[in-house]
Parts: sequence; C-alpha cells; structure tokens
Amino acid sequence: MRKIVFQNMITLDGYFEGPNHELDWHHVDSEWNEYAEEFLNTVDTLLFGRVTYELMAKYWPTENAIKDDPIIANKMNSLKKIAFSRTLDKVDWNNSSLIKENVPEEVFKLKQTEGKSMAMFGSSNLALTFIENNLIDEYRIMVNPLILGAGHTLLNGIKQKLDLGLIKTKTFKSGLVGLYYQPK
Repeated sequence: MRKIVFQNMITLDGYFEGPNHELDWHHVDSEWNEYAEEFLNTVDTLLFGRVTYELMAKYWPTENAIKDDPIIANKMNSLKKIAFSRTLDKVDWNNSSLIKENVPEEVFKLKQTEGKSMAMFGSSNLALTFIENNLIDEYRIMVNPLILGAGHTLLNGIKQKLDLGLIKTKTFKSGLVGLYYQPK
C-alpha cells in the first residue's frame, strides 16, 4: 500500500501560514533544498487542497521559480498533482487532476495503486479529512526558529485526539528542526 506523508513548516508559535497565506518566513537554503530534492525523489504524487494548489500552481511554473530553484521547480512541475476541491471546475497546472467528492474513498483507492509515496504540503483543512479517515501514514513537521505572532494554525479544527510516535528528527544548520511522526 502506498504511503501518504503530510509535511508542513510551522513557526514556534504553531502557524503554518501568515494571516494572508504568506509563506515568506520559511527558512529555505541550500541544505533545505537538498532535503526537499531527496524527499521529492521518494514521491510520485502531490496532494493539495484548493488554496494550496492555487498558490503552488501560481508560483512553481513561473520564470522566477525556475530560475531561483530549477531542480525543485522541475520536480514540482513534473510530478503528478491532485487537487481536492468542491469549488474548482478545472485544474491547469501540468500533470494535475481534480477530485471533487468522495475524498476518503478516492484516496483509499489511490493508496491501493502501484507507485511511490504521496505527499501533502500545506492543505491543513484537507489534512483534517485525511486524519479523520486514517489516511496519513507519516507526519513531517518542520519547526522554523521564529515566532510569527499571527496566522493560521496547523490542523485548526481537529476534533479527535491523535497519538503519534516520534520516529526521527532532523536538525538543519538554519535552526529548522524536522520532527517525523507516525500514528500509533
């Protein structure tokens, strides 16, 4: 069965994005890019909620993204992408498809297919649906060494307790700390 890895950067005060979906506070350097490249080599599908999909689709195909980060841009643009949305009518980013309904059933079917792991970035609301249906196999929470003071907290609105077991940590020179968990 294919694995779903939920990965998100958060601040020390628990925000995964600023009040207007800003991500300009992410610590991204050459060490992070090496990690990102290695991680993206282990997946063949990216899973996004509507907001994250639109933000990613707006950035990664741009000339600036390709110039600033050619390896990651190439991977982001070439990997299969699935957007989950009840409001989008179509998706245009390269190799994208849209799932509008029956999300748990459709994701369970995806997990049964052949392939590498699947990754979900951002998409905190979509992650709640995945959590409620026991679809996430690994959580990678990357804690940035800063306090943002305002924004949107990760997994806001979760309605159930979820026990996780720490399986690995990774410390970056920038002070970023990766915490890897699996459901118990």
